Amino acid sequence: MKMNNKVAKKLVVSVFKALKEQNIVTFKSPEEKVITQATSLILAEYAKEAQLDEDVVKMMDQLERANPGTFERYKMFPMLKKRLAKEKGIIL
Repeated sequence: MKMNNKVAKKLVVSVFKALKEQNIVTFKSPEEKVITQATSLILAEYAKEAQLDEDVVKMMDQLERANPGTFERYKMFPMLKKRLAKEKGIIL
C-alpha cells in the first residue's frame, strides 16, 4: 500500500481527534508538532515495508533463476516477506 504525507496526516489527525474526544490523551507539546512527528513515524514505517518488499522481490528473482519452472511467486512472496520481516525486526 502506498502512503503519502497527506493521507498519513489525515490518519493521524483522525486518530488523535478520537483519542482527545474520549479523554484518553493530552498533549504536552503543541498538537501540530505531535501530529508532524506521528506522521513522520508512520511514513518511516511504510518506507521500511516498501524496502522489505523490494528485498523480497530480489530474493524471489534469485530463487527463480536457481529453480526455473518450479517456482511459484505468489506462494513464496508472503512466506519470504514474513521471514525477512522477522529477521530484520519489522512488525507487519
